[in-house]
Amino acid sequence: MHMADALLAPAVAATMYAASAVTVGASVKTLRKDETTAKLPTMAVTSALVFAGQMINYTIPGTGSSGHLCGGMMLSALLGPQAGFLSMVVILTIQALFFADGGLLALGANCWNMAFYGCFVGYYLLWRPLIRSKLFSSLGEKAAGRIRIILASVLGCVITLQLGAFSVVLETSLSGVTELPFRAFVGIMQPIHLAIGLVEGLITSAVLLFIYETRPELLMDVNKADTQLSGKLSLKTTLAILAVTAVIVGGGLSLFASANPDGLEWSMFGNAESGYSENMGLDEESFGISSGAADTAAAIQERTAFLPDYGFADSDMAAGTSVSGLVGSAIVAGAAAAICMAGGFFRKKKVAAKA
Repeated sequence: MHMADALLAPAVAATMYAASAVTVGASVKTLRKDETTAKLPTMAVTSALVFAGQMINYTIPGTGSSGHLCGGMMLSALLGPQAGFLSMVVILTIQALFFADGGLLALGANCWNMAFYGCFVGYYLLWRPLIRSKLFSSLGEKAAGRIRIILASVLGCVITLQLGAFSVVLETSLSGVTELPFRAFVGIMQPIHLAIGLVEGLITSAVLLFIYETRPELLMDVNKADTQLSGKLSLKTTLAILAVTAVIVGGGLSLFASANPDGLEWSMFGNAESGYSENMGLDEESFGISSGAADTAAAIQERTAFLPDYGFADSDMAAGTSVSGLVGSAIVAGAAAAICMAGGFFRKKKVAAKA
């Protein structure tokens, strides 16, 4: 669901940058020192895992489309909404700058559509209320906890992806992209992202259930009785497994990602070459709107993207995908760790100044 620059007018893009920037500022301000420093390993590893996971496009049967993990729900369940949102911003920024995935002018909108809803709406509206509830308690606390995690993950991913997809439609409409009439675009975008959200919900629940069984204290809002139980694995082992998974997914499984267009591309261009619908039937070489701001952003992106489209420039070598997955995961992990350390440092200075 990464938007291209051609889908946004500069004024709309600037508005979305401002909205995302305000949310970043509020998130940084909200985080406490113990939240940032204590979560450093988890934040680094899970951010890398989400980056790698976003490289795997899974086919939506019978449509000619594909989807990929967004990751906001997963990160907010592990880190809290503020740290989760900051992690998603890091991921999306690195994707845009170094891999030309999503427009640089559209980065603010992509942060809002793919991170804000999953991290904040998903957490406060669904994850926290469901995980803290007494639903299914008659089955036993452990079994009830598993069901609540699955329910929160699936509902959270479905609902927040619907909100993100609708925001894409709204932003293109406000930008005056006349090739994408509002009603028709909504009618295509929402159903395909419902299917994508269901799959993401299952993937998210699988990861969170693994953590619930091994180190339940890593999950936000779980029952205190569960967090006091000794996990089946040590914290280091659990994080090591997640790190190895990120390496396998980004460096290996990414080679087998679906070649079908993702939900947004499929909605605009269809997949007639494979015998599926044309949908909006736009020309991939000429669509949307052009602007000086978009041209400037594209020029910057061309210089910074050293692995464009997750591959070697001017090469179809499969190794480019593997290298992109490994390098990108490492950069994301390092950037997430740097945010944790910076947050702790500035918090420490503030406390010292008050003393």
